[in-house]
Amino acid sequence: MQALVTGSTGMLGHNLVRELLAQGWTVKALVRSKQKAQKLFGNLPLEVIEGDMDNVAGFAAALKGVDVVFHTAAYFREYSQEFNDHWKILKRINIDATLELIELCEKIGVSTFIHVSSSGTIGQSAGVGNESTPPDAAAIANLYFRSKVEGDAAIAQWLRAAPRRMKLVSILPGWMFAPRDAAPTSAGKLVLDLLGGKIPGIIDAGASIADARDVAQTMINAVPRGRSGEKYLVAGRLGLFEQIFAAIEKTSGVATPKNKLPNWLILTLARADTFVSSLRKTVPTMPLEGIKTSLAKQQLSSAKAERELGATFRPLEETLRDTVQWYLENGYVATKTGVVLPQ
Repeated sequence: MQALVTGSTGMLGHNLVRELLAQGWTVKALVRSKQKAQKLFGNLPLEVIEGDMDNVAGFAAALKGVDVVFHTAAYFREYSQEFNDHWKILKRINIDATLELIELCEKIGVSTFIHVSSSGTIGQSAGVGNESTPPDAAAIANLYFRSKVEGDAAIAQWLRAAPRRMKLVSILPGWMFAPRDAAPTSAGKLVLDLLGGKIPGIIDAGASIADARDVAQTMINAVPRGRSGEKYLVAGRLGLFEQIFAAIEKTSGVATPKNKLPNWLILTLARADTFVSSLRKTVPTMPLEGIKTSLAKQQLSSAKAERELGATFRPLEETLRDTVQWYLENGYVATKTGVVLPQ
């Protein structure tokens, strides 16, 4: 089986590429920078395709002979939604270009398209959210989540418009932590800030957390097992910040904060930080909409993916141990922090 992975240098894409290769797939990795790809992939036996989602036609030739496209690429700038052009770019990449890619894959003859959406499209219901829970005001206020909500709607409309030969399955990951988070994402930055002693206290917040390697494996399982047109939450389990901090301390030996910061203070700081960042046109350290989402401590059910796709979720402590180890091995953590992993 031959796969093309978009967003292959991102945390999910990178882990997916390695899982596919380990399972005998032939892999084409779509990258914007061959230099970055060489640094991350080294001598892995894959074909690197230079291209950009802003120009889908530019890499159309690479789709010939591909059986499955795993679409992990998305535009995401950690809630930098005060920028005037932010929604314009989100719409272009996460909605319009994604639909262009789907239509092109159908035309060329790709048999299966695995699309990565977001668990942020699930509304914060009174109970446990699942695939049938509609988006709410919080999902629309966060522009990245909104782009995924509208993107999912556009895909559903495309599927209904005519009989389709290509199977299309949507995966909705939770907040992902994992090794190989090179960027890093907000999850990786949290780990690095904890290791560097940059976080003053714990907030009473949490999110459904999944290891990107488990999400990647579920995506692979979705190729033979997923039902076309269906969405599958692969959200993991609710993890509180207090649990994340404790696991990082246990696995690294670095003391993490124990004092709890009140929600009103966190929201005040987030509002101020988001406002100042909008004036400076920089990404906020404490994005207001992201803070609001985590304070809600939303619970999500991955039962459908577990039942139909065989999704499994490793313990949070294992994920964080492996993440810390990867950052240590790749020079992200200064030696002066004295991080020593328990044997």
